[in-house]
Amino acid sequence: MDISGNTIFIPGATSGIGLALAMRLHDRGNTVIVGGRRADRLERIAAEHPGLHTIRIDTADPAVIGEACREVIARHPALNVVIAMAGVMRVEDWTVPSGFLATAEETITTNVLGPIRVIAALIEHLRGRPDATIMTVSSGLAFAPLRATPSYNASKAAIHMLSESLRLQLAGTTVSVLELEPPSVQTDLLPGHAENENAMPLDDFVDEVMTLLETQPDATEIQVERVAFLRYGEARGEYDQVVATLNSTDPHGR
Repeated sequence: MDISGNTIFIPGATSGIGLALAMRLHDRGNTVIVGGRRADRLERIAAEHPGLHTIRIDTADPAVIGEACREVIARHPALNVVIAMAGVMRVEDWTVPSGFLATAEETITTNVLGPIRVIAALIEHLRGRPDATIMTVSSGLAFAPLRATPSYNASKAAIHMLSESLRLQLAGTTVSVLELEPPSVQTDLLPGHAENENAMPLDDFVDEVMTLLETQPDATEIQVERVAFLRYGEARGEYDQVVATLNSTDPHGR
């Protein structure tokens, strides 16, 4: 993926990693469309960050996804990059149905069906562009589980395998598939997590991601150094130790 000259749609980018990436990518000479569910946040982003475009999208609603993607294409026919950023993370207790069923359904709908539906709405357009990219967003927790968030872990593992499979299907086309794999990052994905001292500062994470995007244009996975502990624990033969460490030092990490 080239670091500039793109038209980029980022659904789920009204805060956290998504908004930070949107701002950095805009600063590097890209046209960036930020998508989100809440109109008040979109209005604030448009006012505070001139040049960023916004559109309302609810990644849990198939009809709204289709309408929003058609509008993005109509307004920005040069669209060639989509970053499927939307995601939710919930602490769950799977010992009783009341502790997890509703949040599990919400998590899978948003984190798995959301990106699938966005890709479905945009794939024909992207395949018509001379150089296009689908960026998925998984997590270090796709490779080692956090005890407190079973559905989130599962959703990100699904996104990882979806990315691998989609890359195989699109081989030989003009569309590349790039997977971003964040470690624990200081955002509001969970209450209080923005102050988690064990998590990576958001600015540091986005700095490193931008450097990787620029220096590794042909990469298939974007991995900051801190995620390697989770990503390659099994390959190192240290899976059990990684899981134990993750669940002892970062009980609410990403």
